[in-house]
Amino acid sequence: MKNKSPSFLLLALVLLSVVLVSLLVNQGRASDNQRLFNNAVIRVQHLHQLAAKMINDFEDSLLPEERRQLSKIFPLSFCNSDYTEAPTGKDETQKSSMLKLLRISFRLIESWELPSQTLSGTVSNSLTVGNPNQITEKLADLKMGISVLIKGCLDGQPNMDDNDSLPLPFEDFYLTKGENNLRESFRLLACFKKDMHKVETYLRVANCRRSLDSNCTL
Repeated sequence: MKNKSPSFLLLALVLLSVVLVSLLVNQGRASDNQRLFNNAVIRVQHLHQLAAKMINDFEDSLLPEERRQLSKIFPLSFCNSDYTEAPTGKDETQKSSMLKLLRISFRLIESWELPSQTLSGTVSNSLTVGNPNQITEKLADLKMGISVLIKGCLDGQPNMDDNDSLPLPFEDFYLTKGENNLRESFRLLACFKKDMHKVETYLRVANCRRSLDSNCTL
């Protein structure tokens, strides 16, 4: 058997190097993507917990009669997100693609950027939750992170958003003051909590989708 020529060995070495570099780059991208997902989930968890504390503190500050009134009113009220084409149950959420869940999450976070300024004012005037004025900044950071995840999911493909028909964001949806400011404040807090819970669920399932795990239970 003839010995391999130096040029052949050199070519093989170059090809092997290219393959190793490609594997390292892909591994690095996967690691960065996982870190971004983990950060996004942590951020929305914090917002959801903050929303829960805000509404609990708000309810604790009410008189018994005011609580009874609100318990009857809110189930009949609507949030902005109720008008979106989004998964409404566990089965539908689990069947949704990672890209769809990321896009819906992005739109929901975007819809709260302006109302969160009113939310911060409501909280700072009546509650003590710590740094309420940072809510808007936290939403903006989360929105940016989700945007990066969407771009990574598209992998250079054009962003043909199939959710362009969604009515979000209605910037003034939560900003109209009715006759009952107590009711408006409660709806603002309750809808914020509801939507942060949605985004947390969607991001958890999307994170599971990227691992190709078929058992993405909620």
